[in-house]
Amino acid sequence: MSSPNYPPGFPQAPPPDYPEAMPEYLTFNGALDHDPAVASWLRSRKGPLGDLARRWFTAIRNAGDEVRELFHDGCPVVLLGDAPFAYVNAFTSHVNVGFYHGNALPDPAHLLQGVGKNMRHVKLKPDVPVNDAALQNLIDAAFRDIKFRVENR
Repeated sequence: MSSPNYPPGFPQAPPPDYPEAMPEYLTFNGALDHDPAVASWLRSRKGPLGDLARRWFTAIRNAGDEVRELFHDGCPVVLLGDAPFAYVNAFTSHVNVGFYHGNALPDPAHLLQGVGKNMRHVKLKPDVPVNDAALQNLIDAAFRDIKFRVENR
Protein backbone atom coordinates (compact mmCIF):
# COMPACT_ATOMS: atom_id res chain seq x y z
CA MET A 1 0.00 0.00 0.00
CA SER A 2 1.42 3.39 -0.96
CA SER A 3 1.44 6.25 1.49
CA PRO A 4 -0.95 9.15 0.86
CA ASN A 5 0.24 12.48 -0.49
CA TYR A 6 0.15 14.68 2.59
CA PRO A 7 -0.92 18.32 2.31
CA PRO A 8 1.74 20.88 1.33
CA GLY A 9 3.50 22.34 4.34
CA PHE A 10 3.56 19.08 6.25
CA PRO A 11 6.92 17.48 6.97
CA GLN A 12 8.18 14.83 4.55
CA ALA A 13 6.99 12.17 6.95
CA PRO A 14 3.72 12.69 8.81
CA PRO A 15 3.71 12.95 12.58
CA PRO A 16 3.58 9.51 14.24
CA ASP A 17 -0.05 10.01 15.23
CA TYR A 18 -1.18 11.31 11.80
CA PRO A 19 -4.50 9.58 11.11
CA GLU A 20 -4.01 6.80 8.59
CA ALA A 21 -7.75 6.63 8.01
CA MET A 22 -7.53 9.82 5.99
CA PRO A 23 -9.53 11.56 4.75
CA GLU A 24 -12.47 11.14 7.15
CA TYR A 25 -13.94 14.28 8.61
CA LEU A 26 -16.93 15.64 10.49
CA THR A 27 -19.67 17.56 8.68
CA PHE A 28 -22.19 20.17 9.82
CA ASN A 29 -25.31 21.34 8.01
CA GLY A 30 -26.30 24.96 7.60
CA ALA A 31 -23.00 26.74 6.90
CA LEU A 32 -23.36 30.15 5.26
CA ASP A 33 -21.01 32.52 3.50
CA HIS A 34 -21.66 34.89 6.41
CA ASP A 35 -23.75 33.67 9.32
CA PRO A 36 -25.59 36.50 11.12
CA ALA A 37 -25.37 34.54 14.38
CA VAL A 38 -21.57 34.53 14.10
CA ALA A 39 -21.50 38.28 13.47
CA SER A 40 -23.77 38.85 16.47
CA TRP A 41 -21.61 36.65 18.72
CA LEU A 42 -18.42 38.43 17.66
CA ARG A 43 -20.00 41.87 18.25
CA SER A 44 -21.22 40.81 21.69
CA ARG A 45 -17.73 39.94 22.96
CA LYS A 46 -16.29 43.05 24.56
CA GLY A 47 -12.86 44.09 25.78
CA PRO A 48 -9.56 42.29 25.26
CA LEU A 49 -11.16 38.82 24.99
CA GLY A 50 -13.48 40.07 22.27
CA ASP A 51 -10.54 41.63 20.47
CA LEU A 52 -8.67 38.32 20.54
CA ALA A 53 -11.71 36.37 19.38
CA ARG A 54 -12.38 38.75 16.47
CA ARG A 55 -8.73 38.91 15.44
CA TRP A 56 -8.26 35.15 15.25
CA PHE A 57 -11.69 34.44 13.80
CA THR A 58 -10.80 36.84 10.99
CA ALA A 59 -7.48 35.05 10.49
CA ILE A 60 -9.29 31.71 10.25
CA ARG A 61 -11.93 33.19 7.95
CA ASN A 62 -9.16 34.44 5.64
CA ALA A 63 -7.58 30.99 5.32
CA GLY A 64 -9.21 30.40 1.93
CA ASP A 65 -11.68 31.84 -0.53
CA GLU A 66 -14.03 28.89 -0.21
CA VAL A 67 -14.63 29.07 3.54
CA ARG A 68 -18.03 29.34 5.14
CA GLU A 69 -19.13 29.91 8.71
CA LEU A 70 -21.63 28.57 11.18
CA PHE A 71 -22.62 29.22 14.77
CA HIS A 72 -22.42 25.76 16.35
CA ASP A 73 -22.38 24.64 20.00
CA GLY A 74 -22.19 28.24 21.17
CA CYS A 75 -19.24 29.41 19.11
CA PRO A 76 -18.26 30.57 15.61
CA VAL A 77 -16.95 27.77 13.37
CA VAL A 78 -15.19 28.07 10.01
CA LEU A 79 -15.75 25.35 7.43
CA LEU A 80 -14.72 24.32 3.96
CA GLY A 81 -18.13 23.53 2.50
CA ASP A 82 -19.74 21.48 5.27
CA ALA A 83 -16.45 20.35 6.85
CA PRO A 84 -15.36 22.34 9.92
CA PHE A 85 -11.68 22.96 10.46
CA ALA A 86 -11.41 25.67 13.13
CA TYR A 87 -13.38 27.70 15.67
CA VAL A 88 -12.99 30.38 18.29
CA ASN A 89 -14.62 30.52 21.68
CA ALA A 90 -14.36 33.05 24.50
CA PHE A 91 -14.43 32.14 28.15
CA THR A 92 -14.13 34.16 31.37
CA SER A 93 -10.37 34.65 31.19
CA HIS A 94 -9.22 33.26 27.83
CA VAL A 95 -10.05 32.59 24.20
CA ASN A 96 -9.60 29.23 22.50
CA VAL A 97 -8.66 28.89 18.87
CA GLY A 98 -9.60 25.30 18.17
CA PHE A 99 -8.91 22.85 15.40
CA TYR A 100 -11.18 19.93 14.55
CA HIS A 101 -8.24 17.84 13.31
CA GLY A 102 -5.58 19.39 15.53
CA ASN A 103 -4.05 15.99 16.18
CA ALA A 104 -2.94 15.94 12.52
CA LEU A 105 -1.30 19.38 12.49
CA PRO A 106 2.43 20.00 12.64
CA ASP A 107 3.05 22.06 15.80
CA PRO A 108 6.79 22.74 16.17
CA ALA A 109 6.04 25.66 18.54
CA HIS A 110 3.99 23.34 20.83
CA LEU A 111 1.02 25.68 21.03
CA LEU A 112 -1.68 23.02 20.81
CA GLN A 113 -3.36 21.73 23.95
CA GLY A 114 -5.79 18.88 24.47
CA VAL A 115 -5.76 15.12 24.52
CA GLY A 116 -8.93 14.23 22.64
CA LYS A 117 -8.98 11.87 19.70
CA ASN A 118 -8.89 14.67 17.09
CA MET A 119 -9.50 18.13 18.46
CA ARG A 120 -6.84 20.47 19.84
CA HIS A 121 -6.88 24.14 20.79
CA VAL A 122 -4.60 27.07 21.52
CA LYS A 123 -5.46 28.98 24.68
CA LEU A 124 -4.99 32.76 24.41
CA LYS A 125 -4.96 35.21 27.30
CA PRO A 126 -5.03 38.98 26.81
CA ASP A 127 -1.76 39.82 28.54
CA VAL A 128 0.18 36.67 27.63
CA PRO A 129 2.24 36.92 24.43
CA VAL A 130 1.55 34.32 21.76
CA ASN A 131 3.68 33.30 18.82
CA ASP A 132 1.46 34.89 16.16
CA ALA A 133 3.37 33.33 13.26
CA ALA A 134 3.11 29.85 14.77
CA LEU A 135 -0.64 30.25 15.36
CA GLN A 136 -1.12 31.51 11.81
CA ASN A 137 0.85 28.49 10.58
CA LEU A 138 -1.55 26.22 12.48
CA ILE A 139 -4.53 27.96 10.87
CA ASP A 140 -2.99 27.61 7.43
CA ALA A 141 -2.14 23.95 8.06
CA ALA A 142 -5.68 23.27 9.31
CA PHE A 143 -7.11 24.69 6.10
CA ARG A 144 -4.71 22.66 3.94
CA ASP A 145 -5.58 19.57 5.98
CA ILE A 146 -9.36 19.93 5.57
CA LYS A 147 -8.98 20.74 1.89
CA PHE A 148 -6.95 17.55 1.47
CA ARG A 149 -9.55 15.53 3.36
CA VAL A 150 -12.46 16.94 1.34
CA GLU A 151 -10.74 16.57 -2.03
CA ASN A 152 -9.56 13.02 -1.32
CA ARG A 153 -12.65 11.55 0.27
